[in-house]
Amino acid sequence: MSRFDIRLAAYSLRTRLHTRWRTHIRRRDAVRARWREYVPFYKRNLKVAFPVMLTQAGASLVALADSMMVGHYGTADLAAVSFSNAIFFTAMVFAMGALMGITPLIGIQVGHIEATTSEQKEKHKERISSLLLNGITFTVLLSLLMAVLLGGCIPFLDHFGQEKEVVEAARPYYILIVASIVPFLFFCLQKQFLEGLGNTTAALIITTVMNILNVVLNYILIFGHCGFPAMGAAGAGWSTFLSRLLMPFCFMAVIWWKKEWHRYVKAFTWRMASWREVRHLLKVGFPIGVQSFSEAFIFTLSFIIVGWLSKEALAAHQIANQIADFTFMLAMGIGAATTIRVSHQYGKGDLKAMRMAANASIHLVLIMNTIGASLMILFRHHIPLLFSEDEKVIPIASTLLLMAAAFQYADGMQAVGAAMLRGITDVKKPMIYAFVAYTLIGLPIGIICMFPLGMGVTGMWIGFIVGLALAAIAFHIRFRIRFQRLVEQQA
Repeated sequence: MSRFDIRLAAYSLRTRLHTRWRTHIRRRDAVRARWREYVPFYKRNLKVAFPVMLTQAGASLVALADSMMVGHYGTADLAAVSFSNAIFFTAMVFAMGALMGITPLIGIQVGHIEATTSEQKEKHKERISSLLLNGITFTVLLSLLMAVLLGGCIPFLDHFGQEKEVVEAARPYYILIVASIVPFLFFCLQKQFLEGLGNTTAALIITTVMNILNVVLNYILIFGHCGFPAMGAAGAGWSTFLSRLLMPFCFMAVIWWKKEWHRYVKAFTWRMASWREVRHLLKVGFPIGVQSFSEAFIFTLSFIIVGWLSKEALAAHQIANQIADFTFMLAMGIGAATTIRVSHQYGKGDLKAMRMAANASIHLVLIMNTIGASLMILFRHHIPLLFSEDEKVIPIASTLLLMAAAFQYADGMQAVGAAMLRGITDVKKPMIYAFVAYTLIGLPIGIICMFPLGMGVTGMWIGFIVGLALAAIAFHIRFRIRFQRLVEQQA
């Protein structure tokens, strides 16, 4: 090879390297510019999400505290709390989901207010008052329905295949948490109303104070302090009932004190009361409730099925579920913020901002779930010790925490995907997707892995992961399709 050929080859190599380097720099700058564009959306989403995350985490911490304290009182009492909450929260999750419909409806009106003239603003404010008034009627009817359904289960608690000592400990606890459903649903209504307006701090403050009260009462009533007898699971039930009873009254005081919110109550008129409006709330809320129920149903049934194995397996399942539930509450916080931010931008008609707000939430959930999964893996042998000293429970719970770590990503992505769709009030198709993914696919896979394949309680968690992953994929594809349609309509 001649010197000329060598120089030509060297020059060609330098040119290619330089071209690749410049391409790399352009791509890097484009990525940095894209991330810088997202920074305001991360900040806004977190500003709304952070109080909700703390509120949800606080509620989950109370459940954790109940399980920890009751677990140290006795394995049968821990299994009783687990069994009772499995039945209770299936119906409760449906009711809470049904009330979530008010948040995007109010959020869209808030977006209209920010994007319209002063004359039109009053019309949208009146619409918010109407939604709140009819939301109260809707909550009364929903509370009565839930009380009847859950109360009707009391005589049949010993027909779920649980051990006799578990049922005996569960009955008084279950009766008390059923009694708490009416005040708790009114608290949920008030919470969803203020979240629709964009405020998430009031719920944080009230929930935090009531959670502290709950933990203090747990210490007194479960173990028997300050002159009270040791009540075990029943003591945890009284603590939950008393704290939930106070929650809606605290919220009423806050709304009455804040003029900006109280004006929506003062604007109530009889002409706003409308069965048509109640039906509209049901039309939006019912699919959300069914979607939430579909997910809760597989967890409820899992507690009953795992209880067929042994009380140790059920207690371990409860421990892993409580830890996974804690991180899920954080994802739910981001999901609530996503619904608020997406509904506001949807009301304004700013589709680009709506899409970026949704994407920002996806990024935040992935980061948060990675942290949560890592902590579960690292401390899987230590976490069970916080709940139980039973040598049969701890190794099972340690294994389940590995499954819970993998479970994080599917759970977080389906939560934020469903929240994105709620923000644009797209609720019917997601309800179907959730039912198919959770009930018709996830649950059967869990049962097959658990019994025919002999994987025990670990098999049920495989079913959880598959069902939630399929739902997450369906939700995100649906949002992309709906977003594209909105862009085409606006063009």
